[in-house]
Amino acid sequence: MGLFFTELHHPLPLALMALLGGYLSGSVPYGLILTRLAGMGDIRKEGSGNIGATNVLRLGGKKLGAVTLLLDALKGAVPVLVAKSLHMDYAVMAGLGAFFGHLFPVWLKFKGGKGVATGLGIAFGFSWLLGLMLCGIWMLVAAISQYSSLSALVAFGLSPLVAMRLTGSLQVTAVFFVLAVIIWIRHHANIKRLAAGTEGKIDFKKKDKTA
Repeated sequence: MGLFFTELHHPLPLALMALLGGYLSGSVPYGLILTRLAGMGDIRKEGSGNIGATNVLRLGGKKLGAVTLLLDALKGAVPVLVAKSLHMDYAVMAGLGAFFGHLFPVWLKFKGGKGVATGLGIAFGFSWLLGLMLCGIWMLVAAISQYSSLSALVAFGLSPLVAMRLTGSLQVTAVFFVLAVIIWIRHHANIKRLAAGTEGKIDFKKKDKTA
């Protein structure tokens, strides 16, 4: 027995399918695909260089950013929901696979996003209430601070506590502890800029460039 798996004798093909299926779902770089379809070229060479929804929002406008956010969330939620119909242990593997697929996509030489939107999608896959709570924390901090990075850091920093309170599951709590640690590590440059006061803010009043 362990924190991540309640049973240690799952059929190996199913376990690997959950992990690989999650990874392949998470590895689809929707931000890069959508911005290229919109004629913006390679988003990795613009703005923060990230393929996630925040950079798409800054460079491509609200509509493109919202679609990227939704798709990045779905690629975390869908594999968890599918795997959860079989067993929660498979859902854990699918969720972790999707998260690492987004961070390290094989198609982009293992250079992906920071995992925030996909992490939120994974939360919804485990519990819609957990997903709503983390989104609520993100939006509250964003409304007060206007820093997307700070919102993500606070939401996921609190995510293990919120997961334990809402689900009572050590499995889900352990998953979000891992996600929180990695998301904080992936935001190391943002943390430095926040401390220096040079981090870019979200411009909620900015007109949609795609309109």
